[in-house]
Amino acid sequence: MADDQQFLTEEGAEELRKELDDLLTVKRPALAAALKEAISQGDLSENADYHDAKEQQAFLEGRILYLENLLHHATIIKDDNRRGVPVDVQPGMEVTIQGEDDPPETYRIVGAAEADPRNGKISNESPIGSALLGRRKGDVVKVQTPGGEWEVKIIKIAR
Repeated sequence: MADDQQFLTEEGAEELRKELDDLLTVKRPALAAALKEAISQGDLSENADYHDAKEQQAFLEGRILYLENLLHHATIIKDDNRRGVPVDVQPGMEVTIQGEDDPPETYRIVGAAEADPRNGKISNESPIGSALLGRRKGDVVKVQTPGGEWEVKIIKIAR
């Protein structure tokens, strides 16, 4: 896989599309109105409302460009509900791992844009996610984490 390849689940892509739509249809027009109002106040050099609106506009436009680029170039992970046991770990799959003397942990491998470790979604680029990619049930995997090496066994792979 290419290092710069981004993955999104179908659900994650839909959430980002909704955010983009909100930015384009609600927030951008509201910010344009606020900017117009600030400009009408005169002397822009000392107009805090104007400077605040320009800063918000820069952030908003940056987020719009990021989302458009991500949605255009990302590989969408399809949940095709195929029957059977997956052979190896790939983005979009749930993987249950267990370290020695640790309880089992289940993670869903997603793209970096929708990673949410607290809710069990880890990036394919994270130390654990990248170590699991391409591995099979029963494999013992050494994961290089910031806290040191961690050895885990893949207990289960599911779509």
